[in-house]
Amino acid sequence: MRRMRALASLSAFALAAVSLPAVSAVAAVPPAPAAQAWAVRVVLPGSGAVVSSAATGGPFAYPADGSVVSMAATTVSTAVGPPATATARALSVSLLGRAVTAAAAVGAARADKAAAGSDGSAVSGLVVLGERVEAARNQRFRLGGWGTLTTLEQGAAAGTAAAGAHGFVVALDLVLRATHAGLPAGAEIQVGYAEARAGADPLPPPPGGHGGIRAPTATPSLGDRGDVFPVAGTPDWGDTFGAFRGDEPGGWHHGDDLFAPSGTPVVACADGTVFSVGWNKLGGRRLWLRDARGNEFYYAHLSGYAPLAVDGTQVRAGDVLGFVGASGDAEGTPPHLHFEIHPVRLLGRGYDGAVDPTGYLRRWRRPVSVRLDAATGLPSAVHVPPTGVVLLRTP
Repeated sequence: MRRMRALASLSAFALAAVSLPAVSAVAAVPPAPAAQAWAVRVVLPGSGAVVSSAATGGPFAYPADGSVVSMAATTVSTAVGPPATATARALSVSLLGRAVTAAAAVGAARADKAAAGSDGSAVSGLVVLGERVEAARNQRFRLGGWGTLTTLEQGAAAGTAAAGAHGFVVALDLVLRATHAGLPAGAEIQVGYAEARAGADPLPPPPGGHGGIRAPTATPSLGDRGDVFPVAGTPDWGDTFGAFRGDEPGGWHHGDDLFAPSGTPVVACADGTVFSVGWNKLGGRRLWLRDARGNEFYYAHLSGYAPLAVDGTQVRAGDVLGFVGASGDAEGTPPHLHFEIHPVRLLGRGYDGAVDPTGYLRRWRRPVSVRLDAATGLPSAVHVPPTGVVLLRTP
């Protein structure tokens, strides 16, 4: 989310994924199963993984003083089976100067032709910001205003006739929402990651930052139309496109998160047509905007909608569409807008046609003041930053 000088990589740990046999293009048999695991991985926005360990061994520290992550011992194993299995275990874990500690963090994934599971995954002795807590599946803890911790983050897809099942689990997944402890916002620490896939395509290298091969690297022109930054005021944000996200399609972050107080106005970034306004499990209150060239923009986790947020409505750049929130799978995190850009020439790739919005956002002009009156129909909970924001056009 925010740029900062990348940390130097300390140790050369090879990421242990099993060696996958080649699959003939004409063979009728399904591709080989696969598995991968690592005990710890630190990912920086724009830099990918700066350190990872997939080795069984003794004490681990990063950096040398252990201020980011330390653990007493690690155990990692993978097997293609069948079934495909992966296990990563870390003991006496400490993250970010003991902001999060655990006696043990274990991620275990198993997959065969029919189903995938995470039996054996567990976090014991978990302490978050000095408070002893119980770790549950896909449970999210807020770390002050600077980060979130998800315990036993996992997902699974059942097997089909064409492909086997696929599952993953991350015992501890800590994501910074603001600069903290010498790391930039958007940095991610994963402990106890395991992934298994049976009878499916070979696993690519794990996603994270711009090193994830699943994320497009193209940034085509959208046309010079005087586009507008989509959040009013001075949100806290940076480049997290391509970072690991276990609950998103493909496992990687398809946009940038723009953090601002709940109720901050969210505006149209371009002249265009609003569509697909409504709720879904991941995005919560979300909407799409399509400009005259056919480029599409996705807005998610809104706390509410403005009167113009109706399917088919024509809007201009700067029109208020909604308000920053934490709906959908962002519940429990600091309020933010998840924002994506889908250029028209990549729409054929479906959801994976999203491109890194960071460069575009840096160029777009900022709203600088706001006019709120009875005619706008805006809710009373709207947050107006002290510095002001510009509502370029009112309904």
